[in-house]
Amino acid sequence: MSDKFFFMGRKTPKPKHESYGFNTKRIQKAGTNQNPLSLSVVSDERKSEVEVILEQHGLLANIEVNAEGVENIAELDGILNKPVTIRFEKTPSRNEPCPCGSGKKYKKCCG
Repeated sequence: MSDKFFFMGRKTPKPKHESYGFNTKRIQKAGTNQNPLSLSVVSDERKSEVEVILEQHGLLANIEVNAEGVENIAELDGILNKPVTIRFEKTPSRNEPCPCGSGKKYKKCCG
């Protein structure tokens, strides 16, 4: 039966974090004090170039110089090159004015 008619309140109380909208599965943003990026570069010159890029974008990273290893700055590239949502104008409905500026309805002009 329903909790509504026979009991004061719920049979099983709701946890507090669900009722207040607290997100328990949140992770820290990459490139901050608590979650710095981990990058590896080949030379000290490249390290200084990457530090300038990090400073321009306000990010923090642990940069390791490894002359024999491979350069790995994939985390930095992922943050800097976020994909952009493509937006386009909707086509007008039949009875709206035509966007070409003729003054006619869209169905009589370009539709």
